[in-house]
Amino acid sequence: MRRIRTTWVALAVIAGLGVPALPAATASAASTQTTVCPTGWGSLPKVRSTSTATPIENIRTGRHACYDRMVVDLPGAGKAGLGYSVRYVNRLYQDGSGHHVPVGGGAVLEVRVAAPAYDPETGAPTYPGRVNRPLPGVDLTGYRTFRDTRFAGSFEGETLVGLGVRARLPFRVLVLTDRIVLDVAHNWTGAR
Repeated sequence: MRRIRTTWVALAVIAGLGVPALPAATASAASTQTTVCPTGWGSLPKVRSTSTATPIENIRTGRHACYDRMVVDLPGAGKAGLGYSVRYVNRLYQDGSGHHVPVGGGAVLEVRVAAPAYDPETGAPTYPGRVNRPLPGVDLTGYRTFRDTRFAGSFEGETLVGLGVRARLPFRVLVLTDRIVLDVAHNWTGAR
């Protein structure tokens, strides 16, 4: 039977009739699906020049299929006054003193939020971050891109955070009501 089928397939090819599809014995690698991730964010600095007196109350992170996310919460700030500057730097320096703040990872993002981490009237801290220390409540276990976080202080109405990432990867910054969102892609290619 096998010999007859082989002969028939050979004759069909010679005659130009094509070869009928043979049943697959196993699932092919082509059937494995991958997540296609957005691209085009780039790694150049991103800036929004505006500010607010509404203080930062929390900084948190999350994992997603295509990127790792950092969120800076400013309850009551709305959307219009939220400003930021996010850029890759060789080293992170504390505002005012100029002291170096070491940040782990293959690359460092300087995340500057145009809002204080203290009450502007009383000076009391609204966010419990301590200079040179990891962000409170942030555990980066299991993250694909994030490696380290460091609070670098709040000076003259601006708050500075260092975000250590695996490598210099594309990122985007979004402004939503009462929060600033920073997404850092897992890679450059767009595929997971």
